[in-house]
Amino acid sequence: MRTCNCLWFPACLAILILGRPMTALAADAQPQKAEMAGYLLVPHSRVEAKYNGGFSMYVAAWPLLKNYPGQQFQSGLFGTWMFAQYDGPKPEKLYSDIEGGLGWWRDTRFATETPKFIMGGVALNFSAWANGPGAGKGRDWKKPAGHYAIAQLSPWVLWPPDGLNLKQGTSGDLFGYGYLPLPLTAPKKTTAGKEVPTGNQCWTLFLNTGNFKGPVTFFLPYFWSHASSENPQLSGLFLDSRPSDPNKAVQMETQHIPAYLAKDEKGDTYARVAPTLFPARADGDAPLIHRITAYSKAALWDGVQAWFDGGKEVAGTIDPQAASVHTFDGKGGATWRIYPANTERDRRVPLAWSSFATPAALDDTTYGYRWSKDSVSRDGAHVALPEYYRLTKNKMDREQWVVVNPKDVPAETGLSKVTFPQRRAVKPQPYITPDEADSSWKKPGPVAGPFEAKLGDGSLVTYSWYRFADQPALLNADLTDAEREALQKRVEMLHRKWTKDREYLPPPTVGKLADLDPAVLVTPPKGLEIGYVPIVTRQAAIE
Repeated sequence: MRTCNCLWFPACLAILILGRPMTALAADAQPQKAEMAGYLLVPHSRVEAKYNGGFSMYVAAWPLLKNYPGQQFQSGLFGTWMFAQYDGPKPEKLYSDIEGGLGWWRDTRFATETPKFIMGGVALNFSAWANGPGAGKGRDWKKPAGHYAIAQLSPWVLWPPDGLNLKQGTSGDLFGYGYLPLPLTAPKKTTAGKEVPTGNQCWTLFLNTGNFKGPVTFFLPYFWSHASSENPQLSGLFLDSRPSDPNKAVQMETQHIPAYLAKDEKGDTYARVAPTLFPARADGDAPLIHRITAYSKAALWDGVQAWFDGGKEVAGTIDPQAASVHTFDGKGGATWRIYPANTERDRRVPLAWSSFATPAALDDTTYGYRWSKDSVSRDGAHVALPEYYRLTKNKMDREQWVVVNPKDVPAETGLSKVTFPQRRAVKPQPYITPDEADSSWKKPGPVAGPFEAKLGDGSLVTYSWYRFADQPALLNADLTDAEREALQKRVEMLHRKWTKDREYLPPPTVGKLADLDPAVLVTPPKGLEIGYVPIVTRQAAIE
């Protein structure tokens, strides 16, 4: 979602310039650089429109490529797009949603084979986006575009600006996450000084992992409503006030897997793709997506609102009785293609995906693939997809790439000699937050720190403890001092009762939960357990 503006939605793919067709590849040329990209499509049942109070799901986390190939690589794992729900037709020329997830991006600075998680909130037509606390569109703090859109809520989890780290080596375990709105703020009649309202829906990220459970961060309503202060006709159209559409697309979008093309002496074209992996299990097919669940506001919002208004305390467990689980019927599709770089879309030749992968409902609420034993290889934890393909035509006289045995690829193509090495920046550029004395990072500033944590991705994060209401995002959220103090009191209620050792999201019924990188889990200093949060101020390579 970052450098191409959207990692997760087909309509927002980066525009590619014209390129030569496959047949223009010279037979005596060296292997030509190419790429594999496309979508894996996951149909699922629809649920009633009343389940418009957020969602949760479990998705497999694994190393898609055997070797991280460098920053041109961009791919998500399975994820979704959460748009606002409207009473009638969706407004035209209005794109805004939450579409983050697990993956790798061209601007990931401390990438490894293990994926990271970003939040991926998109303001009006990509005018800004927000990937986590302190992480937005670009890195110019003088022109923040989503940098202050997300508030840190948990006192136990560090959020690095490069993305939330999973434990290194995670392979096939399920990462549970979802977004539900919480009434943390109060509705406002004005926005940025204009007579335009801002709603009070704070879309909150909940995680269910092996070593952490609960709410972590949330989108500030001003991130969505800011556009309406500039164009009042947009008032009430964003997620600060609109419910969520419960029937969301679920797909895996891949934008660049390295490949090479070459011709043999006969003029036939072959391709080789970087070793590409999917999860495997010794006792059956590995779950890739599990329990996509849509909620009504009765699942959490109603009880929390009553609690904040002086009613009964709410434990934070999301009520499964106010939920509807999407089901699978074993169908699915793929649009993966192999093509030279800069090839126009209608000349990209599709991969015969179904010849080696068959979509399957492993049970009513679990989705995966059944793999052809003749085409893929297994090493216990992974299925390795075929690396070699030949360009041919199907029964409808359309070009397609079909799997070919490595021994049947002519030596003169040179494809057996190409390599796909691991490529990482020798010294990635650090993430640095404002250091001016009068900035919102320094005034009023932290109450403890700085501290450091060494992450599994090879980076060192510097963080400090801020009083919740004094964190930079809250100081840039169009809130008065009184509004921030009211928010502070509500968060202190959550910190006292919503501990990290209890269930929030409905747990999975299959598989094992993935772990966060242990280094992102922290303990508040004595005296700062309630009402304080850790904020990352710098992330740099470990010297």
